[in-house]
Amino acid sequence: MSPAPAKKLPRAERRDQLLDTALGIVREEGTDALTLGHVAERAGVSKPIAYEHFGTRSGLLIALYERIDDRQVAALLQALKRTPRRLEDVARVMSDAYITCYLTVGPEAHAITAALSGDGEMEAFHQRLLDRYVDFYRDALAPYASLSPDALQLRCVGLIGAAEAISRDMLRGRMDAARATEALAALIVGGLGKS
Repeated sequence: MSPAPAKKLPRAERRDQLLDTALGIVREEGTDALTLGHVAERAGVSKPIAYEHFGTRSGLLIALYERIDDRQVAALLQALKRTPRRLEDVARVMSDAYITCYLTVGPEAHAITAALSGDGEMEAFHQRLLDRYVDFYRDALAPYASLSPDALQLRCVGLIGAAEAISRDMLRGRMDAARATEALAALIVGGLGKS
């Protein structure tokens, strides 16, 4: 017995539904099972609807990661607005937001990141996201740094790399969230020292 046809939704709501469905597939079955056809079937819509929204599997992965990333950035911006203007406090909030994102999304975020390395379009997108985080960290930390702009940029590249590695170790069970947050905050504070 085939599922009842999906009701007509506004475009933005349908896209959200498809992305929710895609994240569920990644969570339950892994990124290898993520195809536009499978998403359409699970969402109760026709394949052309999924293709209309994302075009390709790469487009779907990119949209899924963008959604995760946009939510993380929005949460971090809100948290920073409420944070006292001391480096230690800002570092703690930034590291907590990074780690919390991976706890909230779980291993799916790293699985999606790994799947993004599959072709040139996805790799270019992933690099743009990393560059966005580097720029975000640079701008947020600039008031607390006595480094040249170039030195601060390079340190932020290292901080983002460290944040990725720490979050992966945490998801593998090698440390808990509190230790991961503490380690990343310490790296942020220590990374802004004199060159």
